[in-house]
Parts: sequence; structure tokens; C-alpha cells
Amino acid sequence: MLIGEYTHTLDDKNRLSLPMKFRKEMGKRVVIAPGLDACLSIFTEKEWDKISAKLSESSMLQTDNRSFSRFMFGQAVDTEVDGNGRILIPEHLRERSKLGSKVVVIGVQNRAEIWNEKLWNTYKQSVDSQADALAEKLGQVGVL
Repeated sequence: MLIGEYTHTLDDKNRLSLPMKFRKEMGKRVVIAPGLDACLSIFTEKEWDKISAKLSESSMLQTDNRSFSRFMFGQAVDTEVDGNGRILIPEHLRERSKLGSKVVVIGVQNRAEIWNEKLWNTYKQSVDSQADALAEKLGQVGVL
């Protein structure tokens, strides 16, 4: 399981060193895809296969299904984790998520996310301020 928050630097070649705790679990190849809320998502090949299977089961006849599949698959890239534990962030994904030299990598159970440091801090403060209300809603539907 991927958990935790790590501040890292994106080098001048758009390479990001994955947190040491994530490297073994993620393996030698990962898929980087656009995430929601202005982040990027990093999936193991196994997890990406699960997501691909679920999305392929959705009807192509529904506009929302087609649009979301295009959003995910059209921008996703599979990439190798190099010997130093780094991945290359393609320019189009770096620009999409407004990644500067300082980024935050967070573990979100079955995926990692890469955030612009300032956007992450703003987002985190927003969620922190409503955590009780979110927990209440999740409790009402039986999640917590």
C-alpha cells in the first residue's frame, strides 16, 4: 500500500525520483496518467490493467464514458523506472499539472500522485478544514 507525503525535486530533464518506500512496490515500469484535481497519477502496471479493464467495460455509446477514457488513455504514458528510482515526466503532463521544480508525491493506497507543491498545500488545507464534514458524509453511506 502506498501512503505518505514526500517533497521532491523535478530536475531540469523532467526526472522525478520516486520515494524510496514506493520503489519496491511500484516495480520497474509504471504508467503516468492525468489525475483529478490538477495532479498526476502514477500506477503500477498491475493497477493500470485493473483500471483499463473497468473502463473498457463501460459503454462507448455514453458520452461521459468516451470522454473520460480519452482523458485517461489519451494522455497516459508508460515509462521505465531507472536504476536510480527516477521516472521521466513528459512535458505535456508536467505542463498540465503546473509542476515546477518542487513537487509533492503522495501515496493514495493503490496509486501515487504528483502535485505542484503550492497547489497541494492549498488543496490539503481545504480538505483539512472540512475533514469532519467529509467523515460524516462517508459515515452516512457506510464507509466509515
